[in-house]
Amino acid sequence: MHRHKILVVDDEHLIRWSLEQNLKKQGYDVLVCGSGEDALRLVQDEAPDLILLDIQLPGMNGIDVLERVRDVDAEIIVIMVTALGVLETAVRAMRLGAYDYINKPFNLDELAIVIKKALESHDLKREVDQLRSTQPKKFSIDSIVCASDSLSRVLDMVRKIAGSDAGTVLIQGESGTGKELIAKAIHYESARCDRPFVAINCAAVPETLLESELMGHEKGAFTDARTQKKGLFEIADGGTVFLDEIGDMPLSIQAKLLRVLEDRVFRRVGGTRDISVDVRIVSATNKDLLAAIDEKSFRGDLYYRLQVIPLLLPPLRERRDDILPLAKQFIADFNREFGKSVHEISARAEMRLLNYDWPGNVRELRNVVERAIILESDEVLQLEHLPREMLSVAGTSPASQGLNLVLPADGIDIEDVERELIQQALDATHGNQSQAARKLNLGVDAFRYRMKKFKLL
Repeated sequence: MHRHKILVVDDEHLIRWSLEQNLKKQGYDVLVCGSGEDALRLVQDEAPDLILLDIQLPGMNGIDVLERVRDVDAEIIVIMVTALGVLETAVRAMRLGAYDYINKPFNLDELAIVIKKALESHDLKREVDQLRSTQPKKFSIDSIVCASDSLSRVLDMVRKIAGSDAGTVLIQGESGTGKELIAKAIHYESARCDRPFVAINCAAVPETLLESELMGHEKGAFTDARTQKKGLFEIADGGTVFLDEIGDMPLSIQAKLLRVLEDRVFRRVGGTRDISVDVRIVSATNKDLLAAIDEKSFRGDLYYRLQVIPLLLPPLRERRDDILPLAKQFIADFNREFGKSVHEISARAEMRLLNYDWPGNVRELRNVVERAIILESDEVLQLEHLPREMLSVAGTSPASQGLNLVLPADGIDIEDVERELIQQALDATHGNQSQAARKLNLGVDAFRYRMKKFKLL
């Protein structure tokens, strides 16, 4: 754990000694000096987190030291120590960037509180700044693993959406296809990236609370509303609100959401004042919203307002070219997390990964890899490391489909068999890749993956 370093600058020896002993007891590393010149040298050499700086120093005074410190490192917290009657100088110090000031003689307990709050505030700001610098990279479009044509087309659309002023986006796809990842890519690739991205799962919040979560509420609006609360739309002003599982949003809230989409205006629960916001609303669902409209569980006018810009994420079984690159990325991630050293995937395990239908999509693949990395110690991910249910799916072997294949006495390389089948399918369809893929019960992406693998393209 990081121990904060505090520099005490005061020309009175007794004050320096008293502060040094007190602050060390509180767990801080403490440096002391009696002049501004010495303080600047220590700032350069030791990079303290906080400085207690007396204004009245011999030679260079505290205000001059403060100005020089701000030039060296504007992130250092400076608390000025002043004698009574020099309030005007303290105010000037605050304008120059001091965090706070205290008067002599000071109470050590009160000083401890001021220091603690200053360091907590500084640490929080540093953490936020770090997140702001890393989040755009972590959720950029380029960070998304993509080897398939179908996902490439989706990501091309995501780039266009992110760079546009589009205020409403609807992402549809099966559970586990990465809808929230795409929503974050839209946000962090846009001009809104330095504003909040807030998400809510509409299916996970009770109807009685969902409106309050989205719109906020006024004090006294209902029994437990003891204070005013801002909702997600207000918190995310200038940024993005992600409404996951919007197909499960209650009809009563759908009508109010429609107004937000149309006018970017809403009222808090119990409020009488319209609040305007500038937010991009990205919604996602794994439901068939048109069927939900027929069933009267989803508003037609809301659907057509949401799907101004629709994105359909293909399931993993329809973009099999992404399976192995994703698996290898997850292996690298979990190697780092768990201190393992899995270097590759065996040929048999690769075939099982490629031929499995992945009903849980990318989320299921990630869970399968995580389980294998945690439980196994081999450096190669083997077929037997995969879950039993993946190995016992019916219809995954030629014999299960009624084929009468005979293994040569001397054996055969399975890669040669696969290459021959791919070539025969192409010959039978005069090179039509879509038809050839159907003959082998493969998606086009999976078929093209094998063509590239065997250099048949």
